[in-house]
Amino acid sequence: MSKKKPLTTAYVCVECQNFSKKSIKGKVSASNFEWSFIWKFGTGELIIKPPLGRALIKDSLERFLVKDDYKLEPGGSYMFTIRAKF
Repeated sequence: MSKKKPLTTAYVCVECQNFSKKSIKGKVSASNFEWSFIWKFGTGELIIKPPLGRALIKDSLERFLVKDDYKLEPGGSYMFTIRAKF
């Protein structure tokens, strides 16, 4: 009998894109946590604030952004699943 892995859904809201700075600014939330982020897709740098709980979301958000950053639009809402329980 295999156990199901815990899952948490994360919600991303893109606030703005700046192609000259090669960045996307937005918010991400999962469970009772919420963070602001800046994704500098030109350099691959991801800045997440506040630091509380940042380690929970950083790797998963970065994978999501690397995979889908070219599809994201300002004002858009997106979601992805994290294989962990928050």
